[in-house]
This record gives sequence, C-alpha cells and structure tokens, in this order.
Amino acid sequence: MPCELVIKNMVCPRCIAAVTASLEKLKLNGKVSLGQVILAKEPSPNEKKQLAALLREQGFELLEPGKSALISKIKTLIVDLVHHQDQKLHKNLSSYLSDQLHQEYTGLSKLFSAVEGMTIERFYTLQRIEKVKEYIFYDEFSLSEIAFRMGYSSAAYLSAQFKKETGMTPSQFKKNGGGGRKGLDGI
Repeated sequence: MPCELVIKNMVCPRCIAAVTASLEKLKLNGKVSLGQVILAKEPSPNEKKQLAALLREQGFELLEPGKSALISKIKTLIVDLVHHQDQKLHKNLSSYLSDQLHQEYTGLSKLFSAVEGMTIERFYTLQRIEKVKEYIFYDEFSLSEIAFRMGYSSAAYLSAQFKKETGMTPSQFKKNGGGGRKGLDGI
C-alpha cells in the first residue's frame, strides 16, 4: 500500500534530486515532488529512521503526519506556485489551497497563522516579493513585464508593495546590486 511522507524545506528541483538520491541510497522506491514523497510501500521503522537522518544531513526534515505536515504542504504549494510555475494563479489563493488540500480555507488559515505567526496571504506576498527580486536581479524583464508575470494589476502597485516590504523601490534594489535576497526556506 502506498505511503506518503511529508518533507520540510524542499523548495526547488535540486531538493527533489537530493531527496531522490537519499531514497536510492536506502533502496526505497518512490515518487518525489516538492514537499512530499509517495513510496510504493510503508518503510520499516529502521528505514524511516535512516531516511530521516539522511534528510537532516541535507537540511530537510521528515515530518510526522499532522499540523506540521499540513503547514509544510501549504508552504510548498505557495513556493511552487510562485517560483516554479510559469502561469499566473487564475483563481484566488484561498480557493487554490482549498482545492489542492481538500480542506476549508478558514481552518487552514487559522492553523497557519497560529503556528507561523503570519497569515497565509503575508507568506504568499513575501514569496512573490522574493521572486520579483530574482527577476530584478537577473534584469530579464521590465518592471511592467514583471508585474504582469507576477499577477500584479500594475507596475505602480508592484512598486508600492515592493517598497513597503523591502524599504526600497525596485530601481533602488537594482542599483544596490540585488542585495537582500532571501532563500526560499528562509521566509
């Protein structure tokens, strides 16, 4: 019978590769995606302990089912949405999370706020700002193009939110050389 494991701090394709390598080292068969592993069968307690140790060495954490796992899933969905999908969110965030997690958004929101000390919307905003910083740093797009890609109504609104969150305008950030970027697992 398949077994789902939830892994904290997976934020990119390299994380998937690192977790896949850990599974292969232990000869465990599974499908790895951001924040989770679906194993073909339940691992033995010893295999689970070894996997947890290997993951910990790489900066990951194997979560037990429950509140921490649900928080991690919320974060993973948002990170994936903001940083790894080329399409904009075509419905509101609350509907997206409810649909993906098969739970009422109100409960998800209360749990997230209680555990993380910030709202889901705030976490989403911080992730979007980090993605905007990345776009500015690599200088691939104009501010208007970045605003469109990130789903902002205008470049002016993006600039205002960017300044509110970072204390500087996008052009000041660019002039500063892009300093102040955070790792995705550091938000």
